[in-house]
Amino acid sequence: MSISESYPPAFRRVINDEDRLATAEAEPVLVQGKDINIPVIDMERLDKEILREACKEWGIFRLENHGVPLALTSRLQEISESLLSLPFENKRDLFAAVNSPLSYFWGTPALNRSGDALKRGAQASNVTMLEGFNVPLSSLSKLPTSTSCDDDAQEPKLESFRVLMEEYGRHITRIVVSLFEAIAQTLNLELSGNRRSEFLSESTGLIRVYRYPRSSYQAAGEALGMEVHTDSSVISILKEDESGGLEIMKGEEWFCVKPVANTLIVNLGDMMQVISDDEYKSVTHRVKKKNRKTERHSVCYFVFPKRDCVIKSSNYKPFTYSEFEAQVQADVQSLGTKIGLPRFNPNSPLFL
Repeated sequence: MSISESYPPAFRRVINDEDRLATAEAEPVLVQGKDINIPVIDMERLDKEILREACKEWGIFRLENHGVPLALTSRLQEISESLLSLPFENKRDLFAAVNSPLSYFWGTPALNRSGDALKRGAQASNVTMLEGFNVPLSSLSKLPTSTSCDDDAQEPKLESFRVLMEEYGRHITRIVVSLFEAIAQTLNLELSGNRRSEFLSESTGLIRVYRYPRSSYQAAGEALGMEVHTDSSVISILKEDESGGLEIMKGEEWFCVKPVANTLIVNLGDMMQVISDDEYKSVTHRVKKKNRKTERHSVCYFVFPKRDCVIKSSNYKPFTYSEFEAQVQADVQSLGTKIGLPRFNPNSPLFL
């Protein structure tokens, strides 16, 4: 099987067109952001002042000594790449099993609550060259032991994937709870009673495994793998391969965040910005592939407030996460893109 057979048909057409252009024209020079060193947080010796500065000035930091075994992340990457390398039709069928909590998506990072790709409005740009698996951690135990996929040989891979995801999820949940409690302390945020579990609901935790094909050129000649966005989460935790491509906006400039072995990248999402009353920022970021000849693989964990948790802030009208999620999805479907927090900020021209 050729590697192109593992890609969705829409990807194959784009790649074939680019390959033909590459034979007739010089390969475009990609303008990348400048390299930058983001703050580093040592999980074993967590310094609250460094953490506060990282959240306030950056909204993103690198986490070292996090306690996730290297053997686990290596094996998870290996099995994820193996599943994503299956023929497109096999992946689609494998993850379409009846009552399976997992889903396979492609062409857009915008998903509904079930993990299915959202149909985007007419103003959306061309197909986004990424695919992946959506894995709600709380539902992994419900994964069927048999699937509707014709190739029964793939079922052991899926079972291995489930076991590894459960183990990785336990580690990441431990990390995110510790980080959130430390961040709350830097904000003097009261977390008595059930407030912590309302702001950071472990049951909402999900993991998305991404694969960016070997070519992700857009019409303008830029290799965008993930469009410019902020995360809707409280906190997101990224584990990426060595190919790099993550870029963040600081001030009015784009900067490259180089991958560092055996570290995780933590970024704050929109919900943390609101919880902090805008003291901490949801970082604007994108993925811009640097090498069109290689794929990029990453695993990202997202966690949210409880769906019915009312989030109050002096800068936004009160809302529940369910209301925020519904507005994001409505904007994606009608406008082709997420608007996010400005929809809830009375001082924004985009306020509804």
